[in-house]
Amino acid sequence: MPEFVWKAKNKRNLSQSGMMESPNAAAVENVLSKRGLLSIKVKEKPKDMFANFPLLQPKVLPKDVIIFCRQFSTMIDAGLPIIQCLELLYSQAENPTFKKIMKQIKDDVEGGTTLADALKKHPDQFDTLFVNMIAAGEAGGILDTILKRLSEHLEKAAKLKAKVKSAMMYPTITIAVAIAVVMVIMVFVIPVFQKMFAEMGAALPTLTSIVIKISDFIKSNVHFIGGGAWLGGYSFKRFYSTEKGKTVIDAWSLKLPVMGMLIRKIAVAKFTRTMGTMLASGVPILDSLDIVAKTAGHKSVENAIYDVRSGISEGRSMSDPLNESGVFPSMVCSMIAVGESTGALDSMLGKIADFYDDEVDEAVNNMTEMIEPAMMCFLGVVVGGLVIAMYLPIFSMAGAVG
Repeated sequence: MPEFVWKAKNKRNLSQSGMMESPNAAAVENVLSKRGLLSIKVKEKPKDMFANFPLLQPKVLPKDVIIFCRQFSTMIDAGLPIIQCLELLYSQAENPTFKKIMKQIKDDVEGGTTLADALKKHPDQFDTLFVNMIAAGEAGGILDTILKRLSEHLEKAAKLKAKVKSAMMYPTITIAVAIAVVMVIMVFVIPVFQKMFAEMGAALPTLTSIVIKISDFIKSNVHFIGGGAWLGGYSFKRFYSTEKGKTVIDAWSLKLPVMGMLIRKIAVAKFTRTMGTMLASGVPILDSLDIVAKTAGHKSVENAIYDVRSGISEGRSMSDPLNESGVFPSMVCSMIAVGESTGALDSMLGKIADFYDDEVDEAVNNMTEMIEPAMMCFLGVVVGGLVIAMYLPIFSMAGAVG
């Protein structure tokens, strides 16, 4: 059915606009007239010329899903039927890609599919955790509460992801700039000095000779160095894509001096936040653990959660297998044990997540403060050493002339 864009004025002479699916423009005018709108202008929505090119379509951002959850929750809480809510959400969606998804969901629900099953058809936008919580909300008649919890969970998850990106971006850019500066000096600057020294015919100091030899090697083999770097990165990526590679590299990442502690804190924050949200929404604990393990994003954490799930299915508590895994700090395990004994595990997990969110903030700030002077020292020593190596012969010649 085609879409029509309309503009009109209400009885207070205030402008309104929107979009509507209808067989023709006359049907749209008829609907709007019944709503009491005047001076109606209707035209068919122009077709998107890039609709058949998915790569050129805008991506669905976490912000779009968060807004969807918040608006949907408010509408359900106000007593609107699900179909009407989806119709309004579809008409208000600004992202064209998300708008198409909303239309498919609306059509599926109108055809008798449950909301959870309709969302399940779009795993890139609505993951397993999202779908299972919606299913629990539909079954328990608390869809508005579930949607509100989901929006809060997604907002906090987005903030945590932004912190991780911030933590990784700064050292990556700094190291890349440092390498680029050194390569430019070695490939373009040093050869100029080398030519000048060769014309002078003077004996070069040992440090200068070493730097010139390194420069010659880099300049002669720059293609091999670049190819080797690419091959190393590609091999690492391929190895990490295997089950064994993920297990080895993720376990090794937890042992890194500074980054390892940050990765551990991020994993704890993500696990406790997600698990607490699932339990508070009424999802059974074994199902929750299975979903949380799949969305952990870290193999060591995933294996630890599966061990917990196996332990619980055998009648054990959650805290003991967590403690035995060695991945989670003992304080976290102790707090979870208290939550289990008091029957407030979901609340305790939420408190742990809040605490570790702050810990991640502090760890990111500390790492940034450590990296900045370290990189300054590195650049100072390397670049300063290269400058000294190039000026040593000049100083020697100046002394001889004197």
